[in-house]
Amino acid sequence: MNTDAVTQSQFVSLNGSAQPVLSRLSYLGGEPFAVNIAFRTDRGRWVEWTFSRDLLVTGLSEPAGIGDVRVRPDLAADESILILEIESPDGYALVEIEREDVERFVAATSEVVPFGAESDSFDIDAFIAEITSV
Repeated sequence: MNTDAVTQSQFVSLNGSAQPVLSRLSYLGGEPFAVNIAFRTDRGRWVEWTFSRDLLVTGLSEPAGIGDVRVRPDLAADESILILEIESPDGYALVEIEREDVERFVAATSEVVPFGAESDSFDIDAFIAEITSV
């Protein structure tokens, strides 16, 4: 792959709504430990969450996450669905995503930065400079 980014858009079910919501999974090689998921609001704005790529990978096969973001397969109802739960002081959302779409996205991220090679792609000095210049 000749890019350092992966983006995949899809429609998802949000909180069991019959009306699908446009979502966007994204990954940047310069931030190799994280993935982003964004949801388009009815006003055309995007609401974005960032969490661990490893959490997404683990959630494909078993429940993962103990914080604001949790991922798990929906083995009770439909094995083709992945459940993403997002919680904040402002609310809670349950997102149903096609498992195959997430598997394809994860595979594409590993072409950008192979699993286990994240540290090689992460500029720790730039990160420290960024957080200490606040």
